[in-house]
Formats: sequence, C-alpha cells, structure tokens
Amino acid sequence: MTIGSHITTFAGRPVAEYPADLGKASRAGTAWRLEDPDYDDTGEFLVRLEALAAEDWADQVGALVIGNWGGAYDSAPPIGRIVAALPRFPRLRALFLGEITYEECEISWIQHTDITPLLEALPQLEVLTVRGATDLSLKPVRHMSLRELTIESGGLPADVVRAVGECDLPALTHLELWLGTDNYGGDADVADLAPILSGARLPALTSLALRDAEIADLVAVALAGAPVVARLQALDLSLGMLGDDGAAALLAGQPLTHLRKLDLHHHFIGPAVIERLTAELGAAGVELDVSGADARHRNDRYIAVSE
Repeated sequence: MTIGSHITTFAGRPVAEYPADLGKASRAGTAWRLEDPDYDDTGEFLVRLEALAAEDWADQVGALVIGNWGGAYDSAPPIGRIVAALPRFPRLRALFLGEITYEECEISWIQHTDITPLLEALPQLEVLTVRGATDLSLKPVRHMSLRELTIESGGLPADVVRAVGECDLPALTHLELWLGTDNYGGDADVADLAPILSGARLPALTSLALRDAEIADLVAVALAGAPVVARLQALDLSLGMLGDDGAAALLAGQPLTHLRKLDLHHHFIGPAVIERLTAELGAAGVELDVSGADARHRNDRYIAVSE
C-alpha cells in the first residue's frame, strides 16, 4: 500500500487548492490546501501562505492542509514562517502538515522538525495530522482543545511516542500513531507506549489506533491488560504485522465486547483465530474488520506503509 492520492476532505470539510479553486469553494467551509507545485523548493509555498494570510477573509479559515512545502525530501517545513502567519487565522481549528503523496515524496523520506510551536501557537486547535517522521520531534505540552491527533509514518521514533504519552491532552478523543518499522526509524517498543496505554493523561480518549506496526503482536499483548482499553469505543491495529500470537492475546485478555469497532485489516492471522475473533466479538455486535489476510511466513511479513 502506498499513499497515492491527495485527500478530498479534512476535518469534515472539502479540500480545495489555494489559489486555483478561489471562486469555486466556500471560503469559510473549506480546508484550504497550500503547496509548492514543484517537487523542489521554488519558494512558491511561502508565497501562497502569505497570500492566503493576506486575504480579507483569512479570519474565516477553519482548516489548512499543507502539502509539499518544496523539497520535502531534504528540507523540513518552515515552521517559523507558518507560526508567524497563524495569528491571521484566528478560527483555525484543523491542520494537516505534510499531506504528500508517494510520487512527491515517500512517506519515510518526508523531513520534519519540532512541531511543538504549532500546538503552542494554536491553543484552540482541535485536529492535528502530521505525515512523515524523519527528524520529527515534539516536546510534552498541555493542550486543552485538541480532540484528534494523528501521526502517519513508516517509522515513528520512540522519543516522539514518549512525548505524546507525556502530553496532557484532556480533550483528546482520537489518537492515531503509525508506528512503522525499525528500518525507517520506528524504534518504539511497548515500554514507550506505557503512558498512552495507561490513559492517565488522556481522560476523554475513546478511539485508539496503533497502526502499521512491525511490533503489532507485542502491542496486542500489552493492550490485553491496558487500562485505557476499558473505555475505548474503537481500537485499530490495522496495516501492521499482527499474527496469531497477538490476536490470541487480545482474546485471552480483558473483554473487548464493549467495543463498537475493532480494525485489524492487513494482518497475518490464521483462519482458526479469525474464526474465534468472529465468534467471540462479531457475535457480540463488535464491527470487526479482518480483511486483507496474508498467510506468509513470519520472516516474510511486512507492514503496509513503510517507504
């Protein structure tokens, strides 16, 4: 699986290109997409950012989608310039940083930097999605408004996972981390996830996605007894290398019949364990996704999104 197309909606809003779609889209009801159309850095991204910020309706913008800022494969996003423009978007509630397809830059090649200034500059932000994790960093913060946090990667560094777990996010209802593979910097282990699995700093969390994980079996074992699971409505371990051991641990652990949805698609679970999952969870009304089964040997397994 690769990310081959741009999103068409974000945070409940249709995505439109700035400035190409001016006159065709609602100014306030649109997620405006900003990018450099050239794969190399021509400076056009900053030109478009400044132009949008200068619009007399910039104070109506509720969502931004930042695509290729130019040369994303060898340069981090200009966080300082983005932060400097943010006061002109006082109603901004949703931000996607790095909405880039594989043709523009493979997910594991997207360069990043410290994204903490974005959260500090946007105390009213409700949705943050980041794609890519090379050199990504985050300092623990307390953010009172954030409801959804997603970091998509082919390999999420352990220090970022730990920083997320150390953040105080009392309003967060959805957390999604693509843990990836150690081959692309995904060196987090179950111990790094412990603060998240305790749920202590995430009192409102109802949806947890630990996706695209090489260590999916170990994550499943940890989830079997994790305190946060009891209050979840949705649990997602899709896109990773989940096999019989992990799935059996989920079944042997705390009850999961309270879940509305359990997403395991793209997995390596055998027919017998799938039958048990269906019998015990599907029969209890849990929406269960076990599509994308693969029977290959453990040494040949792969995560869905890496390069």
